Amino acid sequence: MRLSLYQVDAFTDQPFAGNPAAVCILAERVADEWLQKVAQEMNLSETAFLLKQERGYSLRWFTPTTEVDLCGHATLASAHVLWTENYLPEDQVARFYTRSGLLIAKREANGLIVLNLPVEEAAETRPPKGLLAGLGVEAGYVGKNRFDYIVEVDGEETVRNLEPDFDALRRMPCEGVIVTSVSASKEYDFVSRFFAPSLGINGDPVTGSAHCCLAPYWKKRLGKEHFVARQLSRRGGKLTVRLENERVHIGGQAVTVLKGELF
Repeated sequence: MRLSLYQVDAFTDQPFAGNPAAVCILAERVADEWLQKVAQEMNLSETAFLLKQERGYSLRWFTPTTEVDLCGHATLASAHVLWTENYLPEDQVARFYTRSGLLIAKREANGLIVLNLPVEEAAETRPPKGLLAGLGVEAGYVGKNRFDYIVEVDGEETVRNLEPDFDALRRMPCEGVIVTSVSASKEYDFVSRFFAPSLGINGDPVTGSAHCCLAPYWKKRLGKEHFVARQLSRRGGKLTVRLENERVHIGGQAVTVLKGELF
């Protein structure tokens, strides 16, 4: 069995930036154990597996250690592969059936790929013991949704200079931790970083799913529904974010850097 396999840098228009994801096009259903082994072999924050269905594609996402319920950058990478490798016409909407329901991707005239994802709003909560110490910060706000904690800090430099204790964060009752602040630059509305050591991802370069939480949070803080956001990882990434009808529309570009066959 030979399967097409791609590596795509998502939320960037340049190779070796943004967040790399592997995209594997399946010919038939295979065992979950095999999918997990491929994700471990790729050793990226996410590997996406696509299987053609009557009205779109089933889509599953695996970190090197586990399957997850929602991933933005690997969904963007998957849509990019479908259009650039002629699995779908460029003017056709990409429809993905996932553990988070139907997700849709559209390609705009400027080359931007826009994902339609669910809102994952957080509720304010007391930080669990060890969270703020593990981040090494004081918080202006702490919230929690079904996946992650969100922590607002005092400014962009604090976000940029974080050096978390990943062993401490791994013990938190969550999948990941989002740290965010208002941007110091007029080019962006807010900045963030994302840490998920419990999923085998210490620092994620660019996290689309985190913006499903960040969008409703910054709507309340800034009183607007359209944002330009920056994730302050070493690779970095730019996202457009828009709230509409309880959905989050997240836009970005993508670049294929590798393609080949999986034996």
